Amino acid sequence: MPEISLFRGIKITMYFSEHNPPHFHADYAGHKCLVDILSGCVIKGALPARQLKLVLAWNELHRDELMQNWELARDSKPLDMIDPL
Repeated sequence: MPEISLFRGIKITMYFSEHNPPHFHADYAGHKCLVDILSGCVIKGALPARQLKLVLAWNELHRDELMQNWELARDSKPLDMIDPL
């Protein structure tokens, strides 16, 4: 699973050929969640409150880049790194 960003101990990844809705995975210290890119809502899992706030803020700032990566992933093309928070 390609890493697309890393900030404050939070690893952001995206799978190739993933199911809808467009989303990414966030991992922090053994906690994991899936975040819907468009709505900014957690689909599954959980992160500690502080890290979740950071991830959701990062999602809002980089929504367009995340959607571009989502399309690349669906086409099995290399993903672009996205600036950390």
